[in-house]
Amino acid sequence: MKRILFAVVAIAALATSCKKDQAKNVFKGPEVQVYNGKAWTWVQLKNDGTPERLAITINDAAMNSVPTANGGGDGHNMMDSYVLQLHPKAAGTPFKHIWLNWNPAGHEPPGIYDIPHFDIHYYMISNQEREAMDNAKLDILPDAAYFPTNYISPGPGVPQMGNHWTDVTSPELNGETFTQTFIMGSYDSKVVFYEPMITRAFLQASTNYERAIPQPAKYQKAGWYPTKMRIVKHDGVTEIILDGFVQRQAS
Repeated sequence: MKRILFAVVAIAALATSCKKDQAKNVFKGPEVQVYNGKAWTWVQLKNDGTPERLAITINDAAMNSVPTANGGGDGHNMMDSYVLQLHPKAAGTPFKHIWLNWNPAGHEPPGIYDIPHFDIHYYMISNQEREAMDNAKLDILPDAAYFPTNYISPGPGVPQMGNHWTDVTSPELNGETFTQTFIMGSYDSKVVFYEPMITRAFLQASTNYERAIPQPAKYQKAGWYPTKMRIVKHDGVTEIILDGFVQRQAS
């Protein structure tokens, strides 16, 4: 009996230890109301203080309550937009805030992105800088070397958002139905955001998904940059994670 009791206690202690390890060095940002639920950001650091993961979490109550429409979206939806602040511990990444946009009918171009989806902008500028964007500077583009091979800017730039660069090899641009893609953005000759763009249907169907983030030849600013994007679903939440941070030098 004592051996059995000891084994039970040991297993319980191990489970508790695992939970602590999973939450180790994780720092959560403020919660934001999204329809009937909430969303928030978090950053996870390595033991040496360098960034390991940066993410946005959307709970099921929010995911299941956002409205949807049958396509026909003719522009980015600015109404269902949420500014999510990062914990100060995220300062080791190039990102300053996350701007979450819900598009209930998708947006242009028709027949490709007109499916209900989230635009998840990881911005390298502050929210105040984004809101103050000068429309005359939206289409002043950086050198293409600061974007991955196969990325182009179809333009024009979107006010208070930036100019979107898309990967021409993405499945949805080659005859397949849009599920998820990875966009990058610029403003006034600078790279200013990374953007996973993902349909709600794909998020709801994914429990553990991972993809590589295409890497550019050069970086404008030195720092820690992500190399992959993950979707993880657990305990009533969906996490969209930038992962695999590596240090890059400016060139």
